[in-house]
Amino acid sequence: MTFESFLYILSTYMAKIKEKNTEELNLSAVTEKEAPIEEEKLPILEEMMKVGLFWGHKKSKTHPRMKPFIYTTRNGVEIIDIVKTLESLEKAMEFIKSKVANGGTVMLVGTTPVAKQVVKEYAEKMNLPYVVERWLGGTLTNFKTLSKRIAYFKKLKSDRAAGKLEKYTKKERLDFDREIVKLTTSFSGTENMEVLPQVMFVVDAAHNMIAINEAKKMKIPVVAIVNTDINPEILNYPVPCNDRTKEGVRWIMEKLEAAINEAKSVSK
Repeated sequence: MTFESFLYILSTYMAKIKEKNTEELNLSAVTEKEAPIEEEKLPILEEMMKVGLFWGHKKSKTHPRMKPFIYTTRNGVEIIDIVKTLESLEKAMEFIKSKVANGGTVMLVGTTPVAKQVVKEYAEKMNLPYVVERWLGGTLTNFKTLSKRIAYFKKLKSDRAAGKLEKYTKKERLDFDREIVKLTTSFSGTENMEVLPQVMFVVDAAHNMIAINEAKKMKIPVVAIVNTDINPEILNYPVPCNDRTKEGVRWIMEKLEAAINEAKSVSK
């Protein structure tokens, strides 16, 4: 894609947004010049623009290592090159498919207000371990201790369901209930994680560095959505795009779900 054609596509798209006529947007139709983009990729690039994946942060927040993924700056805001975003996403999904096809598990992490609901929804849909609340230090690096706490949590829930806590006083039962609520917040996404994941998928890397650092210590590859304010080189598979809208996060999660389902069907 040439610089001129990208700007023309973007400006036309933004004009359509202002007119509230986004349904009329057609990337192939608005391109003045023949851009060197594979024609079959035009629809997916159109989708990416519609959900706003091209928006970066303000230029003042840009990490120098992100410059190769930035196409231009408009009104002080970085515009991410979505062609490179798509290339990075395809590489990341191929890697994830290779791991899942060989029986590997993907752990999802998304703790920002924008990400947590969407990440939880897709994690539960795909039966994957996840963290959408505060990351507990040692979740990966001290997995044996974590597993013991999870086992206690599961037993506590089981005992309450079976009526085994009725022998305790009312105050003691109230304390158990409070503890279950607290442990549910901490372990609801990891209580069935019996082994360490083979891949960690992170939404908004800048807000989940503790999780990423633990994964790196345990030599677990990290695939992460990154905006323009972070060094992409700390990640195995960075996917540069806007991580601040539910629509954009959901679009990425749909692609992840499709990749995992494809890998599972192949392995079967």
